[in-house]
Amino acid sequence: MDLFESLKNKINGKDLTIVFPEGEEPRILGAAARLVKENILKPILLGDQAAIEKIAAEKSFDISNIEVIDPKKYADFDEMVAKFVERRKGKNTEEQAKTMLLDNNYFGTMLVYMDKADGMVSGAVHSTGDTVRPALQIVKTAPGNSRISGSFIMQKGEKRYMLADCAININPNAQELAEIAVQTAKDAKLFDIDPKVAMLSFSTKGSAKSDEVTKVAEATKIAHELAPDLALDGELQFDAAIVPSVGAQKAPDSKVAGNANVFVFPDLQSGNIGYKIAQRLGGFEAIGPVLQGLAKPISDLSRGCNEEDVYKSAILTAALAL
Repeated sequence: MDLFESLKNKINGKDLTIVFPEGEEPRILGAAARLVKENILKPILLGDQAAIEKIAAEKSFDISNIEVIDPKKYADFDEMVAKFVERRKGKNTEEQAKTMLLDNNYFGTMLVYMDKADGMVSGAVHSTGDTVRPALQIVKTAPGNSRISGSFIMQKGEKRYMLADCAININPNAQELAEIAVQTAKDAKLFDIDPKVAMLSFSTKGSAKSDEVTKVAEATKIAHELAPDLALDGELQFDAAIVPSVGAQKAPDSKVAGNANVFVFPDLQSGNIGYKIAQRLGGFEAIGPVLQGLAKPISDLSRGCNEEDVYKSAILTAALAL
């Protein structure tokens, strides 16, 4: 089954709500209208109601059944300010909170934190930092995670893989790399991938010696401790991880080599380059980044996204809320 048809089936009837801070952006409006028309989830649009209605009318988007919230006119704003100050534990004053919460990304993140929305999708207009910063300050990381990471689902025909970290951590240490691996495997199951995780390197099972190789080998040990039942192995070169004949030759005792479908890169540089090579030369559709490790789902769009990307990101985010 197509990934998004499968995810729609999973979230259907769950009455999930996704907040969109960029409510005045036509790409967001179009996706929100489609999500409501198909009865997939409930969007909340943030922004000036008159402006949103004007844009929707110009684009012929039906938003009559979509909730619109203007942070400047929000009835429970004082309650939100109090909860924000409490959450920040003295790092921001009440006056600072009032200013910060007029920023739609902070406001939307607080709706998620206060359980008034199940997830948030932003980034069509804002930078990654504008989306991630409030998430880390308010929602924070889930138990067992020291930081967040970004994975991509790579899809082509019936082939489906997950690659991480391709978006967030420049040079994770062994502990962080292990956490990324376990979290990516967890999310892979949600996306109908039975995870077989390869911890990637330029070395396979000690064929080369360097600090970079040692880091991946150590991360593999830690990941086994964190998730003993997870099919995971490393360090593996990419060909050993994905080509059965090469895996059998280079890592004959491995249960993952030659059959991996979740690939954990040793650093952001290689991960970002790797997924883009698969996308541009390999013809794979790159879906993401999926932000992993947060206590509640918040997704970051590319500023070059289209309406279809917003639509799919909302479905992914809702599924992560299950």
